[in-house]
Amino acid sequence: MLIRDHMTTHVITVSMDATLGDVQRVFEAASFHHLIVTEHGKVVGVMSDRDLLKHISPFVGKMAERRQDLASLERKVHQVMSRGVHTIGPDESVAEAGHRMLRDGISCLPVVDEKEHPIGIITIRDVAKIAIEMLGDFLRDVDEAA
Repeated sequence: MLIRDHMTTHVITVSMDATLGDVQRVFEAASFHHLIVTEHGKVVGVMSDRDLLKHISPFVGKMAERRQDLASLERKVHQVMSRGVHTIGPDESVAEAGHRMLRDGISCLPVVDEKEHPIGIITIRDVAKIAIEMLGDFLRDVDEAA
C-alpha cells in the first residue's frame, strides 16, 4: 500500500509570516488538523491545531478577553511551528509512514515530491483507518475459512 493511494491531496499551506489569527481562521473553516508551512514552495514546518491552542490566549473570544489576549493572535507562524519536519515520498509504504510517526511521536507527515514541494499529507489517523480496514478484511477471511 503506497502513500500516493491514501494521502490527502488537498493540502493547505501557510507562509512562515502568517499570523496565528490567520491560522485560527483556516482551522475554523476547515475540518483538518494540520497546515504545512512553506517557504519558497518547500516544506519548512507543520502547524497543528494543538500548536495553535498552546500559543494563543485561552481568553480569546471570551467575555474576559483583553487586549493582550488578542495580541497573541498577531504572533507569527514561524515563532510557534514545529520545525525539523519529517516528510515522506509518495512511493513509500503506508506501513513505513505509520512506523515513522509512532517512532518519532508525530501525528502527520507531509508528502513531498523530489523538489521537497508538498503534494499531500498523511496522518496517523489515516494510517489507523487503513489498519482497521485491513484487520476487518483479515477477520472476515478467517471467519469464512472456518
